[in-house]
Amino acid sequence: MDVNEPTGGLEQSPEFVQDLEGRYRLDAIFEFATWAATAIAIGVLAWLLISVLIDGLGTLDWQFITSFPSRKAERAGILPALQGTILLMVVVATFSFPLGVGAAIYLEEFATDNWFTRVVEILIGNLAGVPSIIYGLLGLTVFLRLFSDITQGPTILSGGLTLTLLILPVVIVATRESLRAVPDSTRLAGFALGANRWQVVWSHVLPAAMPGVMTGMILALSRAIGDTATLLVTGAAAFIPFSPDGFLSRYTALPIQIYNWASRPQAEFHNLAASGIIVLMAVLLIMNTTAVVLRNKFQQRS
Repeated sequence: MDVNEPTGGLEQSPEFVQDLEGRYRLDAIFEFATWAATAIAIGVLAWLLISVLIDGLGTLDWQFITSFPSRKAERAGILPALQGTILLMVVVATFSFPLGVGAAIYLEEFATDNWFTRVVEILIGNLAGVPSIIYGLLGLTVFLRLFSDITQGPTILSGGLTLTLLILPVVIVATRESLRAVPDSTRLAGFALGANRWQVVWSHVLPAAMPGVMTGMILALSRAIGDTATLLVTGAAAFIPFSPDGFLSRYTALPIQIYNWASRPQAEFHNLAASGIIVLMAVLLIMNTTAVVLRNKFQQRS
């Protein structure tokens, strides 16, 4: 529309026309800045991925995946770290999903609006931004000292439980937002049919919110699988020449093994670190793809 075109039969003032042109100009500048920031971010990400692929594809083979770490680069492999990461994610998913979703359902559907719930909501929001090293210190105190008889010290169980604490705020916040997105008409329809609140939540609200819940789990597990500081504090080893034999075994993980190789001065170990990054990204993609497939199935049912 022409800014000089009369509106409602009244001639627009020059000041109004000038202000409107200034707003259009600012809008164009903001749009350009947004596209430029997006292009820079994508370019940096593409450069990092290409660099990792160039350095890591040469040493990425089946022998690398099935071998144990070694002080000789040509014999080093990533098998214990890969197994440790998979077992860690099993522990994290097993504990974080019921705890996070259950807490979100209680806070959103059952809890009354009082000072206690408001304090809990504030704490959850603040915990989502706490550095991972703090969770590592908490896990060191709780799981490695207070409950050492159960976790048996620096084991996969203690590391997985610590990572569960790390991602619980993300799961709770994402689940609550998904529950809020379900229209109230769904709840009222269930009540009209004679169902109690728990039956409405379990049979109607939660299935409708499950796609958003799965999205939150994807984001949370993606953060957990790449965390290093938490595992270092809770006793994950940098060198493990054997495969873990259970959830109460000593372990290492892919981020720690990658950090160990990257910190060495030899260029051969840097290439191994790049290969480890490729393996870590592959595990992350497989895990996220599985969660996306489950999310799509829930979307089709709802």
